[in-house]
Amino acid sequence: MTKNTSKIMTETKLEIKAIHEAQNSLDSILAKFQSNLSGLTQETAKSHLETYGKNEVAREKVPSVFMQLLMAFNNPFIFVLLVLAIVSFVTDYWLPLQQGEDTDITSIIIIVTMVALSGLLRFWQEFRSNKAAEALKSMIRTTATVLRRAHEAKNPEKIEIPLNEIVPGDIVYLSAGDMIPADIRLIESRDLFVSQAVLTGESIPVEKYDTLGAVSQKTTDEVDVSEITKDNVLDVNNVCFMGTNVVSGTAKAVVVATGADTHFGTLAKSIVGSRAETSFDRGVNSVSWLLIRFMLIMVPIVLLINGFTKGDWGEATLFALAVAVGLTPEMLPMIVSANLAKGAVGMAKRKVVVKRLNAIQNFGAMDILCTDKTGTLTQDKIILEHHLDINGQIDPSVLELAWLNSYYQSGMKNLMDKAIIRFAEEKTTIKKAGVGHYTKIDELPFDFVRRRLSVVVQNGDDNHLMICKGAVEEMLSIASHVYLNGEYLPLDEQRKQNLIALAHNYNKDGFRVLAVGIKQIPAAQTKTQYSVKDEKELAIRGFLTFLDPPKESAYEAISALNEHGVGVKVLTGDNEIITIKVCREVGLEPGVPLLGTEIEQMGDVELKEQIEQRTIFAKLTPLQKSRIIRLLQDNGHTVGFLGDGINDAPALRDSDVGISVDTATDIAKESADIILLEKSLMVLEEGVICGRETFGNIMKYLNMTASSNFGNIFSVLVASAFLPFLPMLAIHLLIQNLLYDISQLSLPWDKMDEEFIQKPRKWDAPNIGRFMIWIGPTSSIFDITTYALMWFVFSANNIEAQSLFHSGWFIEGLLSQTLVVHMLRTQKIPFIQSTAAFPVIVMTMLIMAVGIYIPFSPLGNVIGLQALPWSYFPWLVGTLLCYCCVAQFMKRIYIKRFGQWF
Repeated sequence: MTKNTSKIMTETKLEIKAIHEAQNSLDSILAKFQSNLSGLTQETAKSHLETYGKNEVAREKVPSVFMQLLMAFNNPFIFVLLVLAIVSFVTDYWLPLQQGEDTDITSIIIIVTMVALSGLLRFWQEFRSNKAAEALKSMIRTTATVLRRAHEAKNPEKIEIPLNEIVPGDIVYLSAGDMIPADIRLIESRDLFVSQAVLTGESIPVEKYDTLGAVSQKTTDEVDVSEITKDNVLDVNNVCFMGTNVVSGTAKAVVVATGADTHFGTLAKSIVGSRAETSFDRGVNSVSWLLIRFMLIMVPIVLLINGFTKGDWGEATLFALAVAVGLTPEMLPMIVSANLAKGAVGMAKRKVVVKRLNAIQNFGAMDILCTDKTGTLTQDKIILEHHLDINGQIDPSVLELAWLNSYYQSGMKNLMDKAIIRFAEEKTTIKKAGVGHYTKIDELPFDFVRRRLSVVVQNGDDNHLMICKGAVEEMLSIASHVYLNGEYLPLDEQRKQNLIALAHNYNKDGFRVLAVGIKQIPAAQTKTQYSVKDEKELAIRGFLTFLDPPKESAYEAISALNEHGVGVKVLTGDNEIITIKVCREVGLEPGVPLLGTEIEQMGDVELKEQIEQRTIFAKLTPLQKSRIIRLLQDNGHTVGFLGDGINDAPALRDSDVGISVDTATDIAKESADIILLEKSLMVLEEGVICGRETFGNIMKYLNMTASSNFGNIFSVLVASAFLPFLPMLAIHLLIQNLLYDISQLSLPWDKMDEEFIQKPRKWDAPNIGRFMIWIGPTSSIFDITTYALMWFVFSANNIEAQSLFHSGWFIEGLLSQTLVVHMLRTQKIPFIQSTAAFPVIVMTMLIMAVGIYIPFSPLGNVIGLQALPWSYFPWLVGTLLCYCCVAQFMKRIYIKRFGQWF
């Protein structure tokens, strides 16, 4: 290795084994892996498999069923409830049992039931989703063709083996359509073009060929490595990388790296592991701590007031414990799980697999969608768009010449040749003319030095016609004339600049441009074999323009996302010019692109400002995509990412909601939260709406329950200061809370107002705190009027009559709590402008009926309640009507003051 090579390798710190091997002689590579051009023996292959391991990249395994079950209970509210259950067990069961007193495990049963139902529901839905995702990722058994021998003396045979049994030293054969099974060093190749879109996002295939020759003894001093850096290792032309695929041509190669040692495996390892905290996680944690702080303040106050005023610290402790439970929205984990599960079922009907339930809410909170271009916004399919003369006018003769060039070239056709042939097949006269009158004489294959391809054909006479197509500048360098309107004109400097300007204009619109030229070879100068030296004095006939078209649904989907407040940014490894064209076609104003090379020079502060202003980010590396995602999150955005290649995997993991497609690479699907089974991007809008409906119904429960519970506790504080007995027993508070929470189980089936789903929604702990303080005490007004009613009208003003007092407040508290569901579920006027879904109406009415019945039932006697006189109920109706009016009035004031509801 030369000093120059060593210096480059040290500076760039290349860690990809294939790059090191690309610079070694073929003999040294074969010797290193105990191989030769006849392939490995089966014994050596078995030994290598034990030494290097299976040819598999790191992938995130689905947790065991037991771990999934444990993780389903990983929720802050569940932890709070479990602590309360332990305290309740000690105070309600263990201590009384030690003292020979009556025990009460009602509160323990209620709390444990809530925890169990919540965790099991979440576990079951995520277990089913993981199963579905695993089934989706199960692929048809893929094999590779290798050269193997039974033993040293045996002649080698080409055999098919599973990809995971490929080992270093294997001699593999490649042809069009094959996936590169590992990182390989080419031995020999013919017209080999490889698509590296899965790694780079670039849709145009690149040519790969053996720089060192078929069986070279050359030293690495002769290898040109002066351009090799960390950012362009994929450009090394004698190495093919695992995960890419052969577009055309054939090759023979030796495997130099497998599994985790491949470039593919290195990227895979970098994204396997714990995910970054998402918007959902941050929201749940912020709300959890808000409610915990309220609890830590209110519970000691209740304990002290009741302890000092009633003198019974044991009873006061039990009641304070009940208050703690009452302040905790214990059904929140279950409500969240039920909402997310319902959302997952709804998405499944739209052929969307939801791998992580939390992603549904993140979908609704998303205000920026970052997307790759190739294969997501575009069809990843090159098409011929124009065939033009030198003035930019449509010219059928240019198409005919291009078709002859593509049709008669040997080997497999690349994507542009296929596009030409596919386009020309619609012009049946072209094909008939070509096949009927032309005979192929010779071919000058394409290479990336000349960047052109020529075929020589004969058309029924002794003259030959050379047809050449290639990159514009390279074609102009060998041209001497232009053809226009039936005559050949000299290619002077003015005409040359005009042609360059015409091509550049199409480049600016995102088209890849090829020039087509011809050379008439008279019979006296014809020969059977032509060389590159004969590619001269051509006449330029015109241009071909190609495009990777956008998906049909992309424009409509992006428009729908914009209408719902979701901005779209394009993060691609592809060329910025093509990306600008695609963006315009799908309705995105591209602005000035920001390139990966520019991003590399920016600090985080500068880049944070730039990413807010830019729409297109082009020529990005995978890590640059991730960096942009994280900085957008730092700027306060909830970010989604749509991608399908391994180069998208880090960004998929770092985003709040990673979205991929079923045709994506395995590593991309493993990194994603949501997988689209249909090509239409319109499911993105449906996902956003589903996410916002899910989030809205979660917020309904949280705001209603938090404010209602706070109102109840506030009422308890007032009553405790003046009553000679507890305003409600602990068991009453727990049963009331349980019934109210059961009524909330129908909320996942409720509807959301159209206005709510028009913009992104996020967890807002400060707003929940405000909501509790403003709306909660509203119910306390009518709790206090009920105190007065029971004390003065029904004479429940002494310890002997406390059960009557408890019964009156129990019913009023439960009914007002349950009825207010309809008041608070919408910012509109309930029952008039917005009516709840039928399940919500039925469930709330049922719970109200049960609440009225309990004091009259045998259970009422057991828990210390008694039947109320019928004269109580007209007062109850009046109280509830007044409560609804005041609640609506307070709602209007709150919205006007704070500009939002949930």
